[in-house]
Amino acid sequence: MLILKRKKNESIVIGNDIEIIVTEIKGDHIKLGIKAPDSISIFRKELYEAIQKENIAASSASLQLNFEELDNLNMALKSKVKPK
Repeated sequence: MLILKRKKNESIVIGNDIEIIVTEIKGDHIKLGIKAPDSISIFRKELYEAIQKENIAASSASLQLNFEELDNLNMALKSKVKPK
């Protein structure tokens, strides 16, 4: 992990097109401004983790539903196809 000290109105640059600026410092809190292309998603960590958790839950539910649908389809096909 890279650790840098910055003062108000100072910034860091990541790659060629991301800039993070310290806009305000009050006690234990700082405000950051982030300049980045629209194609880059930027989230607070706690929000990003919540989104990931929801995506995993939705994916798992979707897989479970698909397995149930396949079982139902398999049973339906078996009941329609009679062995010779």
